[in-house]
Amino acid sequence: MATEDAVTDIRIDQSYIGGRWITPENGVPFAVHEPATGAFAGQVTLCTQAELDMAVDAAKAVMSRGWGDNGLAGRMGYLQELIRVLGDEQDRFADCIAFEVGAPIDFALKQQVGAAIGHLQASLAAAQGLELDVTPDPAMPEHRERFEPAGVAGLITPWNWPLNQIALKFGSALISGCPMILKPSEYTPRTSVLFARCVERIGLPDGVFSMVLGNGRIGSAMTSHKGIRVISFTGSTAVGRQIATAAAQDFKRVILELGGKSPNILFGDCDVETAVRQGLAHCFRNAGQSCNAASLMLVQDTIYDRVVALAAEVARETPLGMPEQAGQHLGPVISKTQFDRVQTLIGSALEQGARLVAGGQGRAEGFGAGYFVRPTVFADVRMDMRIAREEVFGPVQSIVRFSTEEEAIALANSQDHGLAAYIQTGDPVRADRVARKLDVGMVQVNGNSRLPGAPFGGTKSSGIGRESGIWGIREYLEIKSISGAARQ
Repeated sequence: MATEDAVTDIRIDQSYIGGRWITPENGVPFAVHEPATGAFAGQVTLCTQAELDMAVDAAKAVMSRGWGDNGLAGRMGYLQELIRVLGDEQDRFADCIAFEVGAPIDFALKQQVGAAIGHLQASLAAAQGLELDVTPDPAMPEHRERFEPAGVAGLITPWNWPLNQIALKFGSALISGCPMILKPSEYTPRTSVLFARCVERIGLPDGVFSMVLGNGRIGSAMTSHKGIRVISFTGSTAVGRQIATAAAQDFKRVILELGGKSPNILFGDCDVETAVRQGLAHCFRNAGQSCNAASLMLVQDTIYDRVVALAAEVARETPLGMPEQAGQHLGPVISKTQFDRVQTLIGSALEQGARLVAGGQGRAEGFGAGYFVRPTVFADVRMDMRIAREEVFGPVQSIVRFSTEEEAIALANSQDHGLAAYIQTGDPVRADRVARKLDVGMVQVNGNSRLPGAPFGGTKSSGIGRESGIWGIREYLEIKSISGAARQ
């Protein structure tokens, strides 16, 4: 299949199954719309159970031919070549993401595509020190432990970071030796097809990678399919709960990266200017459509009024613009459904007594069409409000007041989610003390970024398992203890 088409010309009537591009015989049409205008943007043909069965059969066949039994160096070579190919195509990926998601082009290239390539590089770096056949005790050379592929893996990815989330799962599954079947979001078919074309170019054996375009029905079918042994899902907590329940029937291994409502704790001794500006930037980036968005700002009472005033100012100054425009602005949310949901949550905050200090309901000024949400800030939020507990997935910041360190920890830990948290303080001892007490999977202090390959995932209703680097690879490996057999 050609790779030089324009973004809007990429064919979306075919899925990549067992090394071939296949048009589903009884495929279901699905219309997609451009977030920036709301206009019809094309149609994708969704697969059915028949195409999923074909993909599973191809994956099982390549395993029976020895894929995953050995050859870590070879798998690393494939991954290295994919990184090169993605680098060559990064501008086209950015165009796809800008068009499908509405992410501004600079953000799409530097953050969305850049993060995806970075995750693949982290998987490759982790593989360089990976040992799959280990003698843990030199005094007992007859005993060893092997790390083997867990089986065919089903990868179900969302639309908000479409290439990034595919890369997180693909790199780990490839290095582990698991054949994989990708079910990307039906809202981002162009990005997904371009990725599959890139994989096709690196020459993997047929069946190692398949991509079935589909909706939730195919995702559900993957979860209950007898031929799939691993399910890696990124998406909502509600769907993750359904997947975990279904996968448990066959005791499948599940990796779930689910929703978040990440607290950002601002203590009185922090650099207020930096903390507020960085906090709102993190909350608003990607139009607020990130699972780890710092959307719940907990502010100590000694700086509360100053923080609220500055947050309102920053939100009012935050520019919005069309995805194709260069610059550091926000784009639209992805769909009318998402736009309406954000509007409902903003409305609930007003009804429950939160104080609106910036933004509010309605389409952002200056846009006659598209799904542009006004950058919004609420003060005097209480933890019993929906806006404080539910994942908004829009550029909406909620601010809650606290007095003591103990109260801040209690507020942060009171919610069901446990994905990420952020701490702003001038006291490194306090930062460490609070980080240890937060019931989350990831903590960042004073704007410090996570290291490449650091484990990504959460606790409680934010999911189970970890992605990225060596932690992601281990999720796809089974451990086998062997005593008394010679190593071949």
